[in-house]
Amino acid sequence: MATKESVMTSRPLMQELFASRLYKRNQGKMVRQITAITIWVVVAVAAWRCHALFLAPAMGAENRALSYLVAVALGGVGVWFGYRLVNWPKFADFLISVEAELNKVSWPTQKELVRASMVVIFTILFMSAILFAYDALWKFVFGSLGIA
Repeated sequence: MATKESVMTSRPLMQELFASRLYKRNQGKMVRQITAITIWVVVAVAAWRCHALFLAPAMGAENRALSYLVAVALGGVGVWFGYRLVNWPKFADFLISVEAELNKVSWPTQKELVRASMVVIFTILFMSAILFAYDALWKFVFGSLGIA
């Protein structure tokens, strides 16, 4: 865990984007990789949609290669941003602490998970049947009274 002084004196994100070092490279590895991959997927979809909705129609068929190049460049910048973001000390310390907390969780076994899921499913079905019966009862009562 970073001390308050080290976090307060860490470089801002704009300076960190152009750095080449990795911050605490062996800590929080799993969560940082998952976060980076998620950012990269979002950036790839955004670059693809930007190309399809804005670049290709604006540049026309004659500049199709240029529109692809701009979309790939936007994607490349986004990928670099995601890579550097997970190594920004403030964000990396957060992700490291997230992984530390995830390691403290006692995850259920497959048998426990199936059993708990069955309890939830049967409870939902039971409650649905009860609500259906109440609805049918009140519909019958109000119908026989001439209210509905």
